[in-house]
Amino acid sequence: MPERSALRADCSSCFGLCCAALPFSASADFPVDKAAGRACSNLGADYGCTIHARLRDEGYRGCTVFDCFGAGQQVSRVTFEGRSWRDDPGIARSVFDAFGVMRQLHELLWYLDEARSLPTSEPLGAELRALQKEAARLTRADAAQLREADPAALRERARPLLRRASELARARETRPGRDMSGADLVGADLRKADLRGTGLRGALLIAADLRGADLRRADLIGADLRDARLGGADLTGALFLTQPQANAARGDARTRLPEVLERPDHW
Repeated sequence: MPERSALRADCSSCFGLCCAALPFSASADFPVDKAAGRACSNLGADYGCTIHARLRDEGYRGCTVFDCFGAGQQVSRVTFEGRSWRDDPGIARSVFDAFGVMRQLHELLWYLDEARSLPTSEPLGAELRALQKEAARLTRADAAQLREADPAALRERARPLLRRASELARARETRPGRDMSGADLVGADLRKADLRGTGLRGALLIAADLRGADLRRADLIGADLRDARLGGADLTGALFLTQPQANAARGDARTRLPEVLERPDHW
Protein backbone atom coordinates (compact mmCIF):
# COMPACT_ATOMS: atom_id res chain seq x y z
CA MET A 1 0.00 0.00 0.00
CA PRO A 2 1.41 3.42 -0.91
CA GLU A 3 2.67 5.63 1.90
CA ARG A 4 2.34 9.41 1.75
CA SER A 5 5.91 9.74 0.49
CA ALA A 6 4.79 7.86 -2.65
CA LEU A 7 1.65 9.95 -3.10
CA ARG A 8 3.46 12.90 -4.61
CA ALA A 9 3.10 14.34 -8.07
CA ASP A 10 5.89 13.35 -10.47
CA CYS A 11 5.18 15.54 -13.49
CA SER A 12 8.07 14.01 -15.45
CA SER A 13 6.20 10.68 -15.45
CA CYS A 14 2.81 12.13 -16.38
CA PHE A 15 1.31 13.06 -19.74
CA GLY A 16 0.20 16.48 -18.56
CA LEU A 17 -3.15 15.20 -17.34
CA CYS A 18 -3.98 18.09 -15.02
CA CYS A 19 -3.21 20.48 -17.89
CA ALA A 20 -5.67 18.76 -20.21
CA ALA A 21 -8.31 16.93 -18.19
CA LEU A 22 -9.36 19.71 -15.84
CA PRO A 23 -11.35 22.86 -16.66
CA PHE A 24 -10.73 26.35 -15.31
CA SER A 25 -12.40 29.73 -15.61
CA ALA A 26 -11.02 33.25 -15.90
CA SER A 27 -10.69 34.47 -12.31
CA ALA A 28 -8.13 35.53 -9.74
CA ASP A 29 -6.59 32.08 -10.23
CA PHE A 30 -6.56 31.87 -14.05
CA PRO A 31 -6.37 34.50 -16.80
CA VAL A 32 -8.54 32.62 -19.32
CA ASP A 33 -11.24 29.96 -19.64
CA LYS A 34 -10.37 26.37 -20.50
CA ALA A 35 -12.80 23.53 -21.04
CA ALA A 36 -12.32 20.06 -19.54
CA GLY A 37 -10.55 17.75 -21.98
CA ARG A 38 -8.85 20.56 -23.89
CA ALA A 39 -5.11 20.98 -23.47
CA CYS A 40 -3.88 24.21 -21.92
CA SER A 41 -2.14 26.45 -24.44
CA ASN A 42 0.95 26.37 -22.21
CA LEU A 43 1.33 22.58 -22.34
CA GLY A 44 4.51 21.76 -24.25
CA ALA A 45 5.17 18.94 -26.68
CA ASP A 46 7.06 17.12 -23.91
CA TYR A 47 4.02 17.47 -21.58
CA GLY A 48 5.85 20.05 -19.49
CA CYS A 49 4.53 23.53 -18.71
CA THR A 50 6.20 26.14 -20.91
CA ILE A 51 5.66 28.88 -18.30
CA HIS A 52 6.24 26.84 -15.15
CA ALA A 53 8.71 29.33 -13.68
CA ARG A 54 6.31 32.24 -14.36
CA LEU A 55 2.93 30.73 -13.52
CA ARG A 56 1.98 33.27 -10.88
CA ASP A 57 3.33 36.19 -12.88
CA GLU A 58 1.25 35.06 -15.87
CA GLY A 59 -1.93 34.77 -13.79
CA TYR A 60 -2.00 30.97 -13.36
CA ARG A 61 -2.04 31.01 -9.58
CA GLY A 62 -4.40 28.04 -9.50
CA CYS A 63 -1.77 25.81 -11.09
CA THR A 64 0.65 26.50 -8.26
CA VAL A 65 -1.94 25.38 -5.72
CA PHE A 66 -3.12 22.16 -7.39
CA ASP A 67 -1.61 18.79 -6.52
CA CYS A 68 -2.75 15.42 -7.89
CA PHE A 69 -1.32 13.27 -5.06
CA GLY A 70 0.54 11.24 -7.69
CA ALA A 71 -2.59 10.31 -9.65
CA GLY A 72 -1.16 11.65 -12.90
CA GLN A 73 1.78 9.30 -13.12
CA GLN A 74 -0.32 6.37 -11.89
CA VAL A 75 -2.85 6.78 -14.70
CA SER A 76 -0.18 7.55 -17.30
CA ARG A 77 2.24 4.74 -16.46
CA VAL A 78 0.15 2.06 -14.77
CA THR A 79 -3.51 2.30 -15.80
CA PHE A 80 -2.69 3.07 -19.45
CA GLU A 81 0.77 1.52 -19.46
CA GLY A 82 2.53 4.50 -21.02
CA ARG A 83 -0.02 5.19 -23.76
CA SER A 84 -0.48 8.92 -24.28
CA TRP A 85 -3.82 10.59 -24.97
CA ARG A 86 -2.04 12.71 -27.59
CA ASP A 87 -0.63 9.74 -29.48
CA ASP A 88 -3.89 7.81 -29.19
CA PRO A 89 -6.76 10.38 -29.13
CA GLY A 90 -9.29 7.57 -28.95
CA ILE A 91 -8.39 6.90 -25.32
CA ALA A 92 -8.36 10.55 -24.23
CA ARG A 93 -11.80 10.55 -22.61
CA SER A 94 -11.04 7.33 -20.71
CA VAL A 95 -7.69 8.70 -19.55
CA PHE A 96 -9.19 11.93 -18.29
CA ASP A 97 -12.06 10.15 -16.52
CA ALA A 98 -9.61 7.75 -14.86
CA PHE A 99 -7.50 10.68 -13.69
CA GLY A 100 -10.46 12.21 -11.84
CA VAL A 101 -11.21 8.94 -10.03
CA MET A 102 -7.55 8.22 -9.31
CA ARG A 103 -6.97 11.60 -7.71
CA GLN A 104 -9.83 10.99 -5.29
CA LEU A 105 -8.45 7.56 -4.41
CA HIS A 106 -4.93 8.89 -3.88
CA GLU A 107 -6.15 11.74 -1.68
CA LEU A 108 -8.10 9.24 0.43
CA LEU A 109 -5.00 7.05 0.68
CA TRP A 110 -3.06 10.09 1.92
CA TYR A 111 -5.51 10.56 4.79
CA LEU A 112 -5.70 6.87 5.64
CA ASP A 113 -1.93 6.50 5.71
CA GLU A 114 -1.62 9.48 8.05
CA ALA A 115 -4.34 8.13 10.34
CA ARG A 116 -2.60 4.74 10.52
CA SER A 117 0.74 6.41 11.26
CA LEU A 118 -0.56 8.09 14.42
CA PRO A 119 0.55 6.20 17.56
CA THR A 120 -2.88 6.79 19.09
CA SER A 121 -4.68 5.04 16.20
CA GLU A 122 -3.84 1.51 17.29
CA PRO A 123 -7.49 0.72 18.23
CA LEU A 124 -8.49 1.63 14.67
CA GLY A 125 -5.62 -0.17 12.96
CA ALA A 126 -7.54 -3.11 11.49
CA GLU A 127 -10.35 -0.97 10.06
CA LEU A 128 -7.99 1.62 8.64
CA ARG A 129 -5.80 -1.02 7.05
CA ALA A 130 -8.76 -2.83 5.47
CA LEU A 131 -10.07 0.36 3.88
CA GLN A 132 -6.57 1.35 2.80
CA LYS A 133 -6.08 -2.01 1.08
CA GLU A 134 -9.43 -1.68 -0.70
CA ALA A 135 -8.60 1.79 -2.03
CA ALA A 136 -5.06 0.74 -3.01
CA ARG A 137 -6.41 -2.23 -4.94
CA LEU A 138 -8.62 0.10 -6.99
CA THR A 139 -5.62 2.25 -7.94
CA ARG A 140 -4.22 -0.78 -9.77
CA ALA A 141 -7.47 -1.48 -11.63
CA ASP A 142 -7.92 -1.01 -15.37
CA ALA A 143 -9.85 1.87 -16.92
CA ALA A 144 -13.14 -0.06 -17.09
CA GLN A 145 -12.98 -0.96 -13.40
CA LEU A 146 -12.08 2.60 -12.44
CA ARG A 147 -15.10 3.83 -14.37
CA GLU A 148 -17.30 1.72 -12.07
CA ALA A 149 -15.50 2.72 -8.88
CA ASP A 150 -17.22 4.87 -6.27
CA PRO A 151 -14.54 6.82 -4.39
CA ALA A 152 -17.21 8.97 -2.72
CA ALA A 153 -18.64 5.88 -1.03
CA LEU A 154 -15.17 4.89 0.19
CA ARG A 155 -14.69 8.38 1.57
CA GLU A 156 -17.98 8.18 3.47
CA ARG A 157 -16.83 4.94 5.06
CA ALA A 158 -13.51 6.55 5.96
CA ARG A 159 -15.04 9.69 7.45
CA PRO A 160 -15.89 8.32 10.93
CA LEU A 161 -12.54 6.51 11.13
CA LEU A 162 -10.59 9.66 10.32
CA ARG A 163 -12.67 11.66 12.78
CA ARG A 164 -12.01 9.12 15.53
CA ALA A 165 -8.29 9.04 14.69
CA SER A 166 -8.26 12.81 15.07
CA GLU A 167 -10.07 12.69 18.40
CA LEU A 168 -7.65 10.11 19.79
CA ALA A 169 -4.60 12.09 18.65
CA ARG A 170 -5.86 15.41 19.97
CA ALA A 171 -6.86 13.91 23.32
CA ARG A 172 -3.16 13.63 24.14
CA GLU A 173 -2.73 17.40 24.15
CA THR A 174 -2.13 18.83 27.62
CA ARG A 175 -4.59 21.57 26.68
CA PRO A 176 -7.07 19.94 24.30
CA GLY A 177 -8.37 22.46 21.79
CA ARG A 178 -12.01 23.29 21.33
CA ASP A 179 -13.98 22.15 18.30
CA MET A 180 -14.25 24.86 15.65
CA SER A 181 -15.12 22.54 12.79
CA GLY A 182 -16.84 24.37 9.95
CA ALA A 183 -16.38 27.76 11.64
CA ASP A 184 -16.42 30.91 9.53
CA LEU A 185 -13.03 32.42 10.32
CA VAL A 186 -12.58 34.34 7.08
CA GLY A 187 -10.12 37.18 7.71
CA ALA A 188 -9.99 36.40 11.44
CA ASP A 189 -7.16 37.83 13.52
CA LEU A 190 -5.59 34.71 15.04
CA ARG A 191 -2.06 36.02 15.41
CA LYS A 192 -0.07 33.97 17.94
CA ALA A 193 -3.21 32.05 18.87
CA ASP A 194 -2.75 28.81 20.80
CA LEU A 195 -4.71 26.44 18.56
CA ARG A 196 -3.02 23.25 19.68
CA GLY A 197 -5.36 20.30 19.28
CA THR A 198 -8.17 22.46 17.92
CA GLY A 199 -10.70 20.85 15.62
CA LEU A 200 -10.70 22.97 12.45
CA ARG A 201 -12.22 20.43 10.06
CA GLY A 202 -13.78 22.25 7.13
CA ALA A 203 -13.20 25.67 8.76
CA LEU A 204 -13.11 28.72 6.50
CA LEU A 205 -9.73 30.30 7.17
CA ILE A 206 -9.55 32.30 3.96
CA ALA A 207 -7.19 35.27 4.45
CA ALA A 208 -7.09 34.61 8.20
CA ASP A 209 -4.07 36.02 10.00
CA LEU A 210 -2.38 33.04 11.64
CA ARG A 211 1.09 34.50 11.89
CA GLY A 212 2.93 32.98 14.83
CA ALA A 213 -0.01 30.71 15.68
CA ASP A 214 0.55 27.30 17.26
CA LEU A 215 -1.34 24.73 15.17
CA ARG A 216 0.37 21.61 16.41
CA ARG A 217 -2.07 18.66 16.46
CA ALA A 218 -4.84 20.89 15.05
CA ASP A 219 -7.18 18.93 12.75
CA LEU A 220 -7.13 20.73 9.39
CA ILE A 221 -8.87 18.21 7.17
CA GLY A 222 -10.85 20.12 4.56
CA ALA A 223 -9.99 23.53 6.05
CA ASP A 224 -9.88 26.34 3.47
CA LEU A 225 -6.48 28.02 3.86
CA ARG A 226 -6.54 30.17 0.75
CA ASP A 227 -4.40 33.26 1.40
CA ALA A 228 -4.20 32.44 5.11
CA ARG A 229 -1.13 34.17 6.54
CA LEU A 230 1.06 31.49 8.11
CA GLY A 231 4.27 33.41 8.62
CA GLY A 232 6.06 31.96 11.64
CA ALA A 233 3.19 29.56 12.37
CA ASP A 234 3.95 26.09 13.74
CA LEU A 235 2.10 23.33 11.89
CA THR A 236 4.38 20.47 12.87
CA GLY A 237 2.15 17.55 13.71
CA ALA A 238 -0.95 19.26 12.30
CA LEU A 239 -3.46 16.57 11.39
CA PHE A 240 -4.50 15.86 7.80
CA LEU A 241 -2.82 18.91 6.29
CA THR A 242 -2.21 18.40 2.56
CA GLN A 243 0.12 19.92 0.00
CA PRO A 244 -2.68 21.81 -1.82
CA GLN A 245 -3.68 23.47 1.45
CA ALA A 246 -0.11 24.57 2.11
CA ASN A 247 0.22 25.76 -1.48
CA ALA A 248 -2.90 27.90 -1.14
CA ALA A 249 -1.66 29.65 2.01
CA ARG A 250 0.93 32.40 2.46
CA GLY A 251 3.83 31.20 4.56
CA ASP A 252 7.44 32.27 4.93
CA ALA A 253 10.83 30.87 5.83
CA ARG A 254 9.83 30.67 9.50
CA THR A 255 6.67 28.61 8.90
CA ARG A 256 7.08 25.10 10.26
CA LEU A 257 5.39 22.34 8.27
CA PRO A 258 4.97 18.59 8.80
CA GLU A 259 8.01 16.76 7.43
CA VAL A 260 5.97 15.01 4.73
CA LEU A 261 5.06 18.32 3.06
CA GLU A 262 7.26 20.47 0.84
CA ARG A 263 7.68 24.20 1.35
CA PRO A 264 5.89 25.89 -1.59
CA ASP A 265 8.23 27.73 -3.96
CA HIS A 266 6.14 30.92 -3.82
CA TRP A 267 6.60 31.26 -0.06
